[in-house]
Amino acid sequence: MRKPCCDKQDTNRGAWSKQEDLKLIDYIRKHGEGCWRTLPQAAGLLRCGKSCRLRWINYLRPDLKRGNFAEDEEDLIIKLHALLGNRWSLIAGRLPGRTDNEVKNYWNSHLRRKLISMGIDPNNHRPNTINLPRPHHKNSQAVSSTAKLSAGLKTPTNDQPARFGGNNCDQVSDGTSCLEDQSCGHQLPDLNLDLTITAPSSNSEPENLKEEIL
Repeated sequence: MRKPCCDKQDTNRGAWSKQEDLKLIDYIRKHGEGCWRTLPQAAGLLRCGKSCRLRWINYLRPDLKRGNFAEDEEDLIIKLHALLGNRWSLIAGRLPGRTDNEVKNYWNSHLRRKLISMGIDPNNHRPNTINLPRPHHKNSQAVSSTAKLSAGLKTPTNDQPARFGGNNCDQVSDGTSCLEDQSCGHQLPDLNLDLTITAPSSNSEPENLKEEIL
């Protein structure tokens, strides 16, 4: 197993004091950062090497940039996140004076919500397809077209009988009533039937007369 960087029993924890900050700043100015494992003992600090590294990088180094992020910094973080993902140390390396922890916190608190409000998925930086309107189904279009056609049809009134239903002459059982009614739309053709009976001649016999009548 990897040897721990320090003995946790003999190290201080919690907030850093001003004297500890000055010791760390003076040592790094004289000797540089060097190895963080041996730095606390060389600088006379009862701190862990990791604690000294985070204190220097996030709070004490002179090139730190404090304050709100500018618009160009926000655009750069969004573009780098689309290329690198959640590799915050690489993203912070392109932003002078910004730490990886600061960039990560600003992404989760501001930029992520900004992309979601714009309809962009913050994970893959693509338009979010969940909120897009769905196209209408063909059946709904057919139903709407039939509804428009049915609304355009005229409803039958009392003065003008309907074609199918109501008091139509097609439903009357008596044939003479339909013939006598002039409002019926169907007209029967004229039949030229000659129903005249000619009188038999006197020379014909009675049997021939019966056959002719039958």
